[in-house]
Amino acid sequence: MAGNTSEATLAMDKLAQDGRLVLDESHELAYARRPAEAGGVSLPGILFLSGFRSDMTGTKALYLDEFAKQRGLAYVRFDYRGHGQSSGEFESGTIGAWAKDAIAILDRLTEGPQIVVGSSMGGWLMLLVALARPLQVEALVGIAPAPDFTERLIWQKLTDADQAEILSAGRLVVPSAYSDTPTILTRLLIEEGRRHLLLNAPIGIHCKVRLLHGMADPDVPYRLSLELCDRLESMDCRVSLIKDGDHRLSREGDLALLGATIDELLAGASKA
Repeated sequence: MAGNTSEATLAMDKLAQDGRLVLDESHELAYARRPAEAGGVSLPGILFLSGFRSDMTGTKALYLDEFAKQRGLAYVRFDYRGHGQSSGEFESGTIGAWAKDAIAILDRLTEGPQIVVGSSMGGWLMLLVALARPLQVEALVGIAPAPDFTERLIWQKLTDADQAEILSAGRLVVPSAYSDTPTILTRLLIEEGRRHLLLNAPIGIHCKVRLLHGMADPDVPYRLSLELCDRLESMDCRVSLIKDGDHRLSREGDLALLGATIDELLAGASKA
């Protein structure tokens, strides 16, 4: 009944109608939010974190929207600043800023515990979210997770000449395998990313973690998921390797595995 609706719920409903979350005078995040229904009200919601230069209209994001709809689950997907429909310039983005975006979405657009699903860069950000808000995270699902990628998969793989150009010019333009538009790598991205590196020490996350990774991934080696599992303090961490899987893991079978993985976590949550 309307008379029992809290001010917080009313505010959340207004935000859901607007589809824009105002962070400050300079930044707004575009998002899509599905409220829980029927049997899904008592279950964790799902928060999806997309990858580097990706957005909330990708195959996995939309698959999870339908997945949540069929089960009555709450679901939120959004665009980081400088991505998709959100405000800001991509070149100004950093791991820390995008992690803050994800935490703001978690704090202001979700209720109760969440299963946080992170794809590629989103797999790094989901770890930072879980470290910052452990009580709000039920479980993590990483899809080709790429923690520390700015250092290990970008900086350390650049030639000496390319490293010198980033340091002197502040940016480097490189071709993208997933877009006709080249990717701009910035000195800011590399240097700020070093403040958030995780794989050099134990990672104090204790919730359930599921990592899905293609062994044919040309961008993020699957051994990174094995290393991540080893670094996590959680004793309930499982890695599923797909021998012919690529980086995106967006084929029908890949999506079915993602859904089955979340269903398993939901079954465990319902018994808790």
